[in-house]
Amino acid sequence: MLNPSIQTTYAGRSALGQQRVLRNTYWLLALSLVPTVLGAWVGVNMGFSFFGGSPFIGFIAFMAIAFGFFFLIEKFKNSGVGVALLLGFTFFMGLMLSRLIGAVLGFSNGGQLIAFAFGGTAAVFFGMATLATTIKRDLSGLGKWLMVGVIGLLVAGVANIWLQMPALAATVSALAVVIFSAFMLYDIKRVVDGGETNYITATLAIYLDVYNVFQSLLSLLGIFGGERD
Repeated sequence: MLNPSIQTTYAGRSALGQQRVLRNTYWLLALSLVPTVLGAWVGVNMGFSFFGGSPFIGFIAFMAIAFGFFFLIEKFKNSGVGVALLLGFTFFMGLMLSRLIGAVLGFSNGGQLIAFAFGGTAAVFFGMATLATTIKRDLSGLGKWLMVGVIGLLVAGVANIWLQMPALAATVSALAVVIFSAFMLYDIKRVVDGGETNYITATLAIYLDVYNVFQSLLSLLGIFGGERD
């Protein structure tokens, strides 16, 4: 058996390591918002539309590019190249967001809706981050159920490419807010508990949660709160 003093020292170092990963994750997450905003601004000004021709082909291309980034980020997650790839990915995601932002800006209250979506996302993030550091329950089993929910959202989203049902789009967005808020809690909790020890991988997971909550909130606000002149 380990000497109690050695166990205490090990536990202390482990806790410090977890805190360092969490701190670095938060800093990189904040930094990742800069290229996201830049990508969205470029996309809006260029009229960027990845789905302008064939929405289904655009979706397949988007998924291929996204998973390409995921593979490369995972491969270089222990070096500065991984940070650069992550920031490149967040710029790409900003471009992908620009079509929705451009559509919302077409409303007379578009700027207000974007601010509400940002504020709502920030509130969800701080709420989940606080809960993750205080809750004692093991949430490791939650991940597989949330992934099933994400797959369901993807299937419904792809189906709506052809169905074009506003009610289905609103339902998918509402469920996405719930599922990715829970995913945010799960991913932050993994870092807090030491289940994720690489801050680049942790940042990517939490960034996707934040991005999807913001996108879904903005979609809902555009559907139900958009005002025309």
